Amino acid sequence: MRALIVRAHPLDPSKSRSMTMADAFVEELTAHRPDTVVDDVRLYETAVPEIDLDMMTGWERLRAGEHFSHLTGAQQNKLALFDQYTKQFQSADLVVIANPLWNLSVPTRLKAWIDTICRAGVTFRYTAEGEAEGLVMDKTVVHLQASGGHFGQQDPASLYIAGMFQFLGCTTHTLAAEGMDHEPDRAEEIMEAALLRVRELARSL
Repeated sequence: MRALIVRAHPLDPSKSRSMTMADAFVEELTAHRPDTVVDDVRLYETAVPEIDLDMMTGWERLRAGEHFSHLTGAQQNKLALFDQYTKQFQSADLVVIANPLWNLSVPTRLKAWIDTICRAGVTFRYTAEGEAEGLVMDKTVVHLQASGGHFGQQDPASLYIAGMFQFLGCTTHTLAAEGMDHEPDRAEEIMEAALLRVRELARSL
């Protein structure tokens, strides 16, 4: 099995609860399935191309029949990196996304990464009736999120991640550690319970 771990936090596990959850999941998964190949993507330590003017004009030139080598250097670099993330996602059997809840949303780097894997004609398509149809039916996605308040996993970020990957056709699991800032005296207890569930989920896949 090939597992893609997408870490959307600039801090390491010593300071980030969501990264602690990611580490626990990977540790348990590889112990349970030692043949797992892990691709660990740290979004704040690598370039994640955003859909900008270079990207849009580059795609437009390719659709018009221009050869890739005729694009500008910036267009080539961004489009190649964009495709690289798409292919990496396509090659994974299991995708684990770990992030904090920031201002009721996902970190912007994570949104940019999701744009690289949500592609018409590649990971979803439009039917003759104009309806969207997911093409990624063979993947499991695990979403690990930490938040300071209590949302019951109904916050916009959790709903966005679940909705996006269900749209693509993936089997999805959401697991959140919530309320550590709202109840600081119970923060350690909340995290311990969350990590127990993280490890149980990792063993079940």
